[in-house]
Amino acid sequence: MTDPGGGAARPARAAYGYLTVTAWLWAGNAVASKWAVGEVSPQALTTLRWAFACALLALVAGRRIAREWPLLVPHWRRVLLMGGCGYTAFNGLFYAAASHTSTVNIVLFQGSIPVLVILCNRLVRGTRVSLGQALGVAVTLAGVMVAASHGDWGVLRSFAFNPGDGLMLIACLFYAGYTVALADRPAVSGLTFFSAMALAAWLTSLPLMGAEWAAGRLLWPSATGWAIILFVALGPSLASQLCFMRGVEIIGPNRAGLFVNLVPIFGVILAVALVGEPFGLTDGAALALVLGGIFIAERWRG
Repeated sequence: MTDPGGGAARPARAAYGYLTVTAWLWAGNAVASKWAVGEVSPQALTTLRWAFACALLALVAGRRIAREWPLLVPHWRRVLLMGGCGYTAFNGLFYAAASHTSTVNIVLFQGSIPVLVILCNRLVRGTRVSLGQALGVAVTLAGVMVAASHGDWGVLRSFAFNPGDGLMLIACLFYAGYTVALADRPAVSGLTFFSAMALAAWLTSLPLMGAEWAAGRLLWPSATGWAIILFVALGPSLASQLCFMRGVEIIGPNRAGLFVNLVPIFGVILAVALVGEPFGLTDGAALALVLGGIFIAERWRG
């Protein structure tokens, strides 16, 4: 029961703050991916991002991580796979997509992740999908198709999608699979598990950066590139995850998960304000469909 002074409400308000910051930082990652084009290559950005994050985690929480590390060792293959798919593959494709598509489209595709998780859970675990969830999936995917086709239905007939949109769809599928796998993660603290994911992401990104170098596409960071790397390491990689974990701790995962729905909204705001991208009726329709589908899936998920 809430006390007259509102004591129970204050922690909840704090959680809303943490989770709102998380959504802004995740949206900011989309803007950073666009600014990174020509300043640092996608795989170099992915590798250096996680190298910075690992170094910072070792400094801040090295002793705690070391105490729990033996609990993770028996699960090292699973950790490596999850980090490789959920962080390395997702981020590498995310940053590569920015060379071919708009920031608005990137965040719209990112907004489809909650419903892709529903589909993956159905395929992998046989989890029942309610009528409301099925409708939400259909509406959200319709929004993604509007974004990918830019309102040109001839694109759908010929399947002539923008390559960047295709990369983002694959990236989101990787992250959805990672999210489903989180249900069976090793029994360690969130900070230690995230540290293991960051290390796995750095290790699995090294061969990809090597391949980028061998193909002659490696672009070492410029001064602006280093600033972008520092931002994504401190913000989307580290601060957002710590804020998200704290928000989940206060109000629980179900309520905290709803704040992911803010990412497309904040991403569109940042894309227009910072990148100067246009936002037309087609983009508005796609955003409304993506958010509406998520709302339907959450509201009538029983």
